[in-house]
This record gives sequence, C-alpha cells and structure tokens, in this order.
Amino acid sequence: MDTRTDLIAQLFNVVGRFRRQLRRSTGSGFDTTGVTESQAEMLRLVGRQPGISVREAATELALVPNTASTLVSKLAAEGLLIRSVDADDRRVGRLRLTEPAQRIADESRAARRAALSQVLDELDPEQLDSLERGLEVLAEMTRMLHERQP
Repeated sequence: MDTRTDLIAQLFNVVGRFRRQLRRSTGSGFDTTGVTESQAEMLRLVGRQPGISVREAATELALVPNTASTLVSKLAAEGLLIRSVDADDRRVGRLRLTEPAQRIADESRAARRAALSQVLDELDPEQLDSLERGLEVLAEMTRMLHERQP
C-alpha cells in the first residue's frame, strides 16, 4: 500500500476516533438530546456565536444555505434554537440558543475543555510543539478543502 493511502486512512481513523472519544469522555452535550451530529454542530456553533446569521452558520459549517435553513427550522421546532429577524435587514435570520440549549452548550464546552486540558498537561513540550504544527497543517487542509467546494 502506498504511503499517501496509508496517511489518508490514518487521518480518517485518528480524527474520527479523537472526536468520538472526546464525546464519550465528557458524556454530555447535545449527543444526549437525540439530535443528529449535524444538528449538534449547528447548536454548538450558535452557542459559541450567539446572533450568527443563518448564512454565516451555513458558511462556517460548509453547508448549502438550504440545508442550514432546514436544520434551523427543525431545531427551532424542537425548542432548542430561536431564529429572529435582524433589526437592520429583515431578510437576515439571526440565531441564538434557547436557555436550556445554551446551558447544555456551556456545560458541554466546559467538560470538553477540562478533558482536553487534563491530557494536554500530560504531554511533554515536544509533543505540544508537534501538536501545534499538526493543527496548523489541519487548518491549512481545511482551508484548501473549503476553497475547492463547488
């Protein structure tokens, strides 16, 4: 097997396992509410950026606006998200979490940060430097993939 194929497989494996393990380790968040992963991503984004527009959320999550709008409608119907009209431009929908959803987002974020902080404290300085360089590469790869989107 060629090195590039091995690297691709390893990237999928490591990133996927990392995300799943972080969710399992913290045992909280939107995963316990029965929402889909896409819906949970939307809720986490709005929790981090209250007042974000539907269009901005779609861009941030690399979704077509129609898909983002469908997610927003479903989450609003479930009482997790509030969509309001922008005061300056009535065509723009602004998003914020309901109080219970914001509480879940805040608690989940705090649990994930605490779990990551604990494991980062156990890494040596060389590992931390490697992680920092690796994150820069992942950020660049994300940017490149985003630019190539149709």
